[in-house]
Amino acid sequence: MTDRTVTPFAADVYKAVTEIPKGKVATYAQIALMSGHRGAARAVGNALHVNPFFGSVPCHRVVNASGALAPDFAFGGVDAQKRLLQDEGVVVVDGRVDLEEYQYR
Repeated sequence: MTDRTVTPFAADVYKAVTEIPKGKVATYAQIALMSGHRGAARAVGNALHVNPFFGSVPCHRVVNASGALAPDFAFGGVDAQKRLLQDEGVVVVDGRVDLEEYQYR
């Protein structure tokens, strides 16, 4: 995974996101912590919105702190994110994922 336009911060984020297994999700804050950038949840969202490695970096597995999907999911909108998660066996109800059941730990 190499792209000269990717910042070191974004590279850390993308690496952390690749650790989320199929059928699980992580929150933006969780990815910030996993990537060594605690407190940078909003910046994680920004990095994922411009992910140049869609397909290799499964950004669809990242949700907000309440389990809600991204309303502006960069790769096809919320319906695309929902479909990608459901294809992996994640149940999405009213635009949310049950973090008790699906959060990566």
